Amino acid sequence: MKISGTQIHYYFICKRKLWLYVNEITMETNSDIVYEGKLIHENSYEKRNEKYKEIEIEGIKIDFYDPHNKVIHEIKKSKKMEKAHEWQLKFYIYILELAGIIGVTGILEYPEQKKNKEILLEDKDRLILQNTKQEIAQIVEANSPCPALIHSKICKKCSYYDFCYIGETEEEE
Repeated sequence: MKISGTQIHYYFICKRKLWLYVNEITMETNSDIVYEGKLIHENSYEKRNEKYKEIEIEGIKIDFYDPHNKVIHEIKKSKKMEKAHEWQLKFYIYILELAGIIGVTGILEYPEQKKNKEILLEDKDRLILQNTKQEIAQIVEANSPCPALIHSKICKKCSYYDFCYIGETEEEE
């Protein structure tokens, strides 16, 4: 089973969001926050398309890869979900390793905060990603209703908020 970078990202944010996404219940097209992130991605480094390559391999799409230095550049809106960003980028490095491209590193870029973070893939990360892929496969293949609500502060800005919380009362949140 091919797993996308989006699935890895959602796994580390909310397993319910992951289940909804893989079951083609997508809410991102209506989200202003998602749209703003796309604009940041497209407009932050205008000449980057000339310098770096786009790669599609094994279900992932890497927008900015520097083949000379073996560096993946991943642009994100804010650091609020940094753990999920890190794992998505580690997954990209992992997939390239599986394809025989060794020595790849990554840079998470937060242009609005003018911050960058180097990401490396370690042996322990490979094991975590192998387990994560298995858990994602279980979530994807589950015929039962989506996982439980996580009741996190990130929920209120999620594009799935209305879907998840329909019928919930303020006290339950």
